[in-house]
Formats: sequence, C-alpha cells, structure tokens
Amino acid sequence: MIRLQNLTKIYTLDGRSKRIADNITATFPTGVSVGLLGRNGAGKSSLLRMISGAMLPTSGQILSTGTISWPVGFAGSFHAELTGEQNTRFIARVYGVDSTEMRDFVEDFAELGAHFYLPLRTYSSGMKSRLAFGVSMAVPFDTYLVDEVSAVGDASFKAKSNRVFNARMANAGAVVVSHSMSMLRKTCEAGAVLENGKLSYFHDINDAIEVHSENMARAKVQDRKAL
Repeated sequence: MIRLQNLTKIYTLDGRSKRIADNITATFPTGVSVGLLGRNGAGKSSLLRMISGAMLPTSGQILSTGTISWPVGFAGSFHAELTGEQNTRFIARVYGVDSTEMRDFVEDFAELGAHFYLPLRTYSSGMKSRLAFGVSMAVPFDTYLVDEVSAVGDASFKAKSNRVFNARMANAGAVVVSHSMSMLRKTCEAGAVLENGKLSYFHDINDAIEVHSENMARAKVQDRKAL
C-alpha cells in the first residue's frame, strides 16, 4: 500500500510558482497496477520520483507498507567507470540481493556479451537501457514504478522483456506512466488522473482513461480559443 498524505509539491523558477501536487491525499492499494495519466507537464514523473524517494515534497508525506522500486529502466545511478557487472553487484548489495544470482540474471537478460565486463562509459544508450531494465527486473519489489519505459532491441528481446515484466506484475503492484492507452489497458487494473495538481483515483483503468481523454479534449478547445 502507498499512501499520499496531504502531499504538496511546488516548483519556483524566476519568481513564478507552479503547483504540481496540491494537498493530495490518495491510496494506491497493495498488489494493484495503477496507470497514472495526465497532460504533458502535469507532474506525473515528479510524482513518481517523490514516491520513489528521489524527490522530496514541499509538504505532506508518503507512507508505504512494502518495498518500492526506483523508476524501471532508470540508469542514472550507474557509475560510468564501473563495468556492467560491477554496477549490478553494487546495486545487489544495496538492496540486500544475492549479488551472484543477480549478476547471472542480468548478464543473461541484457545480452551484452563481453560488454557486460567493460566500463559503462563504453556503452551505447541502447546497451545502458538493456542493463538498466535487467537490473530493475532482478530486484523483487512490492511495487514497481514505470515511467514511459520501452524495451530496446529486436522483436525477440522486446518479447522477452515483456514476459519478465508481466511475471513480476503477477506478484506485485505498479504505478505506470505511459502515453499508450492500449499499454495501460493491458498492464493496469486501476487508474489515477493528475490534473491541475489534483489526483483522482479510479478502480477501473477505463474510467481513468475516459476522464483523461475528456481533459485532453477540453484543453484543446481552450488552446484554440486562446489563439
């Protein structure tokens, strides 16, 4: 369970403030996959970062009864001078996972060959993404945070990635940000819509998508009137 309690986040730039979370109180139930929807700039990624602990709210708090992942596929915590294997072992130790088992899983999953034992600075962006996704899937969490992640590689690798991700979701919950409504319908049971700093939770993902679509249509009308 993840509980947002009076959560507020305000960005201030050049004397101008933007409130992306306005005293939000909501609960994401245990074991439920929730699609997080909202217009561009609504604050979806910021909300995920606050849930993960990477960003502090302006006020309020986030409570949980289980373990929460970093955003799936995020490679920002890797050290460029360490090899793929060394980065994998380091993260395993941080999260209390058997480092040899995790190394074997990631090496097999990411399909990097000899590059797995070379410094990360030699990797292409695609190779970093494969390593990051493999590391994310190697650590068992109660809730996975997913921010517009898509597997890189050929059709076979993407299919394998989907199989592993779906297997994790069978025993965990998730908060998923995606612009693909079809992906959210396949992945998520429930939905939440972030609009003007307010979060509305829906037990059915289709209800959330309907409200989000209405918000998008209304915004287009307002944009036309402003021209």
